[in-house]
Amino acid sequence: MGLLDITLMNQNSTEDVNLYQFLKVSNYEDTVRQLDIYYGMVKRQLLRFQSPITGLFPVLSSDTEIGSVRDSIYCAAAVWGLYQAYRRIDDDRGKSYELGQSTVKCMRGILECWIKQARKIELFKKNQCSAHALHVKFHLTTGNEVFGDHEYNHLQIDVISLYLLFLVQMITSGLQIIYTQDEVAFVQNLVYYVERAYRTPDYGMWERGSKYNDGTPEIHASSIGLAKSALEAINGCNLFGEKGASWSVVYVDIDAHNRNRSIFETLLPRESCSKDVDASLLPTISFPAFSTHEEMLYQETKKNVVRSLKGKYGFKRYIRDGYKSQIENLEKRYYDKGEIKNFENIECEWPLFYIFMIIDGVFKSLPDQIQEYQDLLKERIMLDHHGDPVIPMYYYVTVDNIDSERRVPNSTVKKAQTDGGLYLWNQSMFILAQLLTGGLLHINELDPIRRYLPSYNRPKKGGRYSAFQAKKSFGTATDLVVQIVLIAESMRLQAMMATYGIQTQTPHEVEPVQIWSSTQLVKVYENLGVNHKLGLKGRPLRPVGSLGTSKVYRIAGATVLCYPLIFEVSDFYLYRDMALLIDDIKTELQFVGKYWRLSGRPTVCLLIREEHMRDPQFKEMLDLLAMLKKGYCDSVKVRIGRLQNLISSSCVEHLDFMNNLETHEDNFRNFKQLEHDYIGYQSLTDVPKALNFQDDTKDYTNYSSHRTEEIIDLLRNVDSTYAKCQLYGILLKREGRHFKVFDNTVEEQLQRLYHQAGCLRHWAAVRYTSSLLNHNVDSISPFITAVLVHGKQLTVGVIGQKETVFDKPMTPAEIQSVVYNTIQPYDVIQAVLQQEIILYCGRLISTNPELFKGILKIRIGWVLEAIKYYQNIFGYKKKIEDHSPYEVRQLLYKVLSIKEYGKENNETYLFNAAELYQNLTSRQKRQLEGCLCRVPSSFYNQVWDVMTRTPAGVKVAGNLIPQQPTLSNMTRSELTFSLLVEEMLNHVQHSDYRQLIVELLTIVSTILGRNPELTFSQPLDLEQLIKDAAHMYAKDHGQNHECISDLLEIEYVRSTGYLARAVVNTVLKGGQISEHSNLENGPETCRLS
Repeated sequence: MGLLDITLMNQNSTEDVNLYQFLKVSNYEDTVRQLDIYYGMVKRQLLRFQSPITGLFPVLSSDTEIGSVRDSIYCAAAVWGLYQAYRRIDDDRGKSYELGQSTVKCMRGILECWIKQARKIELFKKNQCSAHALHVKFHLTTGNEVFGDHEYNHLQIDVISLYLLFLVQMITSGLQIIYTQDEVAFVQNLVYYVERAYRTPDYGMWERGSKYNDGTPEIHASSIGLAKSALEAINGCNLFGEKGASWSVVYVDIDAHNRNRSIFETLLPRESCSKDVDASLLPTISFPAFSTHEEMLYQETKKNVVRSLKGKYGFKRYIRDGYKSQIENLEKRYYDKGEIKNFENIECEWPLFYIFMIIDGVFKSLPDQIQEYQDLLKERIMLDHHGDPVIPMYYYVTVDNIDSERRVPNSTVKKAQTDGGLYLWNQSMFILAQLLTGGLLHINELDPIRRYLPSYNRPKKGGRYSAFQAKKSFGTATDLVVQIVLIAESMRLQAMMATYGIQTQTPHEVEPVQIWSSTQLVKVYENLGVNHKLGLKGRPLRPVGSLGTSKVYRIAGATVLCYPLIFEVSDFYLYRDMALLIDDIKTELQFVGKYWRLSGRPTVCLLIREEHMRDPQFKEMLDLLAMLKKGYCDSVKVRIGRLQNLISSSCVEHLDFMNNLETHEDNFRNFKQLEHDYIGYQSLTDVPKALNFQDDTKDYTNYSSHRTEEIIDLLRNVDSTYAKCQLYGILLKREGRHFKVFDNTVEEQLQRLYHQAGCLRHWAAVRYTSSLLNHNVDSISPFITAVLVHGKQLTVGVIGQKETVFDKPMTPAEIQSVVYNTIQPYDVIQAVLQQEIILYCGRLISTNPELFKGILKIRIGWVLEAIKYYQNIFGYKKKIEDHSPYEVRQLLYKVLSIKEYGKENNETYLFNAAELYQNLTSRQKRQLEGCLCRVPSSFYNQVWDVMTRTPAGVKVAGNLIPQQPTLSNMTRSELTFSLLVEEMLNHVQHSDYRQLIVELLTIVSTILGRNPELTFSQPLDLEQLIKDAAHMYAKDHGQNHECISDLLEIEYVRSTGYLARAVVNTVLKGGQISEHSNLENGPETCRLS
């Protein structure tokens, strides 16, 4: 009887035993004997190949040169698993200690290799790129680099995350892995390294990036998921274990964790842009990461992987994976364009994932799944000369069978790869699976921090540091209360608020608690992880987000509460719009209520300034505060109270690392209270109001040809603020920002105008000067990333000029460069207006993703055009730039949801909009939808189907998409194909005409789908088809000249008829029809409906 059979019997005999009996050694001698068998396997199959110097393991046992970090971590995990199993035995004859120390040696070996590259971490914190990535391959003996930065795809966020995850698990089990303060600082910097996984394209678990293997990194769900798990695990972890000091604790940015979580769950069940499905998601959603506890997401992702990748010999890694196949050219690092088509249906199969499914079955208590994959694995096990089970690395299709396997998948016998010795990842996972199914290792011993449980079921963490401890519900605690502290800037403001029944506190009244700006907290965190010996500078200058500012902090003896970013006075003008601030406060409270995952309640500080009460819309702010006073903000429970009373129930974070610094408290500024000699302003009627300003908006750009002296003369005489903005803009471009006008530089004059226009709420002038001063929206990068991870792209640019595509996350500096180089030269105001729209799109796609359904590429310039169309249709008097930021946001929402208005006219507040939408002409509807680049739900699949029947390709606006290599290089459902189609459509310069092309393609697809014998022998010229349809319309209506605009004006049902007739005529003229065609008797027999 083989080893697998023995353990299968064991598993069956222990299946119904409860936890307490399970943990007792029921049969001591039998347990010792079995553990000793596994000890022999671990010694012969794993520890024999561990480097005695670095502690690293190779990928294959025959390799004596290169140690692999990922494989080493899994080997260490298997050794540690057996160490955990042996700890139940009283007398293990030293085996437990040896296994534990072998684990420590490996984990420390990896750490030492990375510490040698500490300079890379500092560079990576500034710019997340492959040139600055920590290496994942090192020399087995020396620990030195073996491949240069550009010789190997080292950027693999999941490896560093996996290391951090197992580091916490092992330290929790009692192993001492981290020894010194230098190492603590280094691990803290590894946390900074993975925090931005959500916006870092990497090469993923298979080290190849996109499935095309062309050197392009991608955002991978598996990398983000592992980073999320690592951040959860290591938050508040003391790296010295139970004996640790306050300075050996690791801190995590809760907002970075939340971004990783939301983006990971948005990506699932996809792996990346080019990979719909990937086996790397199994270790992400199950052991070891357990990255999601949303049951539907977990089930959908797992089913997707099993359905698409499971085979008789193992799992494929992903579709069209050429790695290790017999036809892969080993002399080339990257594939040629279109080459991956050759690997379809002949991908290698990897038994490793059978083992992952067995372990998943144990953790999820799925005996049928365990049995199924044990039976499959048993077929693949070989025995070595020691009689130990060996699992081949992979199974491949032999050269002789390639053609038949391509024709009929899974019809041939695949051959095992056994050259190169043992595949250590397989062997390590097999040992863990056997220990678990054999009842020798409990899941709580393999997962001491209980990652497999949702956070609300994990044992409560004691101590002084925040911990993930959410309660069970759809995403937050059902009884979670968001605590609110109202801080008034002055006693005068406090007295005025009191007359309206709003109780506030001043900064003096909350003492000794200090009120800080979050920028001060950023300065504090700069000291976390600093190590001069290693050249590490601590936390990068990243803003603290909404969740971070909802904690109360203890910093060097002081208690601190920070107000959120929305209350910061920024260079950018958005903060001046009271309506936008009110909306942001609501959004902030809902966001915190929905995504709070820590023990203790969130405490949000709402800061009320005197400049707020001078705003005409301050009454709306009072209404909001009155609503909060009642205990609700929409669906979120809130509680307004005195800060001193709320602290005891708050989430308190102790920043103990500050106690060891020589930083004086004076270095940090708390929020200053405004002092007045008297308390005036008894009611809102006494408050001077800033009024919306009316101004001449005449265009002065034609003065750019005038001499400088003439422009200065004009500046003396003109009163219009907007005119001055434009004239100073001309001087700025011509003479530079330091040119003196009326004793001040041009830049100073523009700053003064910007402030003056802001006070007057003269939004066109505000935007114009803001653009000339090259202002940037604060923290715009996360909003661009939010759009990208929803599987969409952004473009910026003025219509008719070059557009720049944002297809990967970018730094603020890169965004600023693009905005001011590609937009501002053609349209000054759009340089900031397009930033506004990006910000609003990023927010909306996170809260209302359904608004962007059918839009693959959000072209910001065209979105603005859609808003202008909307304004014209519905009779808006003001130009878009004259609207306040809040009004622009509302307009964007209305434009994106205009179709919904038509559907939801039963709701009162949408009734008028519904009526308006129904009254739109067909052309107006096409203009709006075309500007938004919205297409029907299955449109790209329909274009793919058309492409399969047009050997000569599809042509529009003079651009041809050839059938080959398009179809061989891509797959039907991948984003890359959809983006190619979108690129073709973007050459159409009229939005309504573009929409007609979309309608035409769906019609062609429908006709071809119902007439399988049809193909087009000539290129499918879409513009010619539209001309033909217009000609038919003109003929039917007795017109002498066809006019395409007639087609655009008529309703969809009628235009469809003409377009369909044009398609059928084209088929009859130059198409190819099979012998049994149903078109023999003319076009009327073609199935159109």
